[in-house]
Amino acid sequence: MFIKALVPAAAYLVGISIAQSSSLCSQPTATINSQADASALASCSVVNGNIVIGPLAAGVISIDGPQQLNGNLNCENAGGLTSLGSTTINSISGAFTLKNLTLLSTLAMGSLKSVNAINWEALPALSQLNFPATVTKAKSVLISNTFLSTLDGINLETVQTLGINNNNRLKTFSTQIANVTSSLDINSNGNNLDVSFPNLVRAANMTFRNVSTVSIPSLAIVDGSLGFYGNYVPSIIAPNITSVGSKADGQGSLAFVANTKLTNISMPLLKTVGGAVQIANNLALSGINFPSLSYVGGAIDFSGNFSTPELPALENVKGGFNLQSTSSIDCSNFDSEHGAGKVIQGVYVCKTTSDAAGLGSGTNGNSGSKKSSASTNQYNKITHCIFILAGLAYSFL
Repeated sequence: MFIKALVPAAAYLVGISIAQSSSLCSQPTATINSQADASALASCSVVNGNIVIGPLAAGVISIDGPQQLNGNLNCENAGGLTSLGSTTINSISGAFTLKNLTLLSTLAMGSLKSVNAINWEALPALSQLNFPATVTKAKSVLISNTFLSTLDGINLETVQTLGINNNNRLKTFSTQIANVTSSLDINSNGNNLDVSFPNLVRAANMTFRNVSTVSIPSLAIVDGSLGFYGNYVPSIIAPNITSVGSKADGQGSLAFVANTKLTNISMPLLKTVGGAVQIANNLALSGINFPSLSYVGGAIDFSGNFSTPELPALENVKGGFNLQSTSSIDCSNFDSEHGAGKVIQGVYVCKTTSDAAGLGSGTNGNSGSKKSSASTNQYNKITHCIFILAGLAYSFL
């Protein structure tokens, strides 16, 4: 009799335990403020909900047990947290967000391979990642203001948005990404940052700032804009790129601005740029050569200290043409190509000038005639403004 009575009671208790466990694994938000809270999830192989590590969490938090998180993993303003990890979580369907964690020095996700979005900001003590399984899938990645020197452990195949900025110790970033479908922005990291995208074939928009080397050997198409601003690269080589931007809507620019050590730009196959092409204030750049460039949907704006640019294939410039150099240049070939029905359709300026910005006194590269400093300054300011406005107008047509 006793045994017969005990069996239903035991079954009842097991049922309660299973129900409680199921409820714990499926609650909308599981909040973790201690290791005990994290250990309560150990029986869950799948967590259907968000995991939030609260601001009271401190020391070491390890979320072991769950393999799949159908939700977000979020930790913000936990000033006492020093270590966060999981040996079991392999996928996060939502965002993995870490913000304002001043003492976090260890981030160890031993099995993580897939996450929808990575948002890491203000992690001043985090010097490295321990991601041995390697994250290969993510739609969006933002890593900003960390102490990381490398991003080993993140090696994506494709991504919509990738932003790496203000990581002052970051020295290398190499990834197998083949396609960036929205934007890539590498900005204001360490001055010695080497960036490598060996497999990148296509990107929507790309911006590089404050990097020492950029390797894009496979890049063939940029659907939007491609810009290099304030870098320390000696050379920018894209041997396979054929187009930047869209001819259909006149959008997508190509820019090289204020790269102080740049001596070489090599894009031998580049044929079309949907918007503008700008090369300005690259102090060490003495030559410009785009042997295949035939179409520019916006304006061409070159200023600096370089010899006569080589644009032998140029057939159609929808916008203006502003060519000003402090070195002697020959404008004769370009002089004959501007006007109604000709190659250059917008405002035309071509001259040797004493001011690389094109706003000081100078001489016309074709005739060599001199003008007074005052009149030339006024003329240059007016033409420069007209040129910019014309270029913008053409780019939006």
